[in-house]
Amino acid sequence: MKNYSLKTYGERIAGVYDQYYSEYDSASVQVLAELADGGNALELGIGTGRIALPLLQTGISVHGIDISESMVAQLHAKPGGERIPVTMGNFADVKVKGQFSLIYVVANTFYSLLTQEEQISCFQNAAKHLTPDGVFVIEAFFPELTRFTSGQAMRATHIGENEVRMDISMIELDKQLINSQHMVINEQGTQFYPVRLRYSWPSELDLMARVSNLRLRVRWGDWRKNPFTSASRLPVSVYEHWL
Repeated sequence: MKNYSLKTYGERIAGVYDQYYSEYDSASVQVLAELADGGNALELGIGTGRIALPLLQTGISVHGIDISESMVAQLHAKPGGERIPVTMGNFADVKVKGQFSLIYVVANTFYSLLTQEEQISCFQNAAKHLTPDGVFVIEAFFPELTRFTSGQAMRATHIGENEVRMDISMIELDKQLINSQHMVINEQGTQFYPVRLRYSWPSELDLMARVSNLRLRVRWGDWRKNPFTSASRLPVSVYEHWL
């Protein structure tokens, strides 16, 4: 995917994102509201507002950062979406005004930053904008390398009467990169939604936090606050100021 950029995924999938990814764990909104503790929240990679809008309804003031104009247009077209200000740019280093008691990035979006340097910059940017008692929350998958055979993986994510959806991936172990195509086949033809991710191990995330003057407060196996284990597939990490 030579022409892939940080904007590619959002610009390609914005029109169907809510159709394919409408579900989320409702506990996530409750936990994020608790962590915000009545303060302001900032979502990195806010997208179409799948989490931000329910969080806004809890009474939390929500701001966002995103690089895809098409995704943000979907957000602002929804009821209540116009109440959420969005700064356009790369959430690794874009400047925003103010301090936040909660900064969060969910659904593996942190991994859209494709180098370790960018991921560290994101931690550092978050640390600068947290209130003294604020927290930085990351929801991102625990790498499951056994699903790859000879560096490749393929799985069906939906099989319907008139539509099939598949994920086809290749992994570059030396760079911790996964190149994927979400492929949709239906009566209208075949659509491709490319995505490129750089995964990080939990210990690596914790080290990124430390060099950014943050430390791990708690890591759960999911939004239900189950214990984190090697079987956890989408853990939630909560970081706070170190000094």
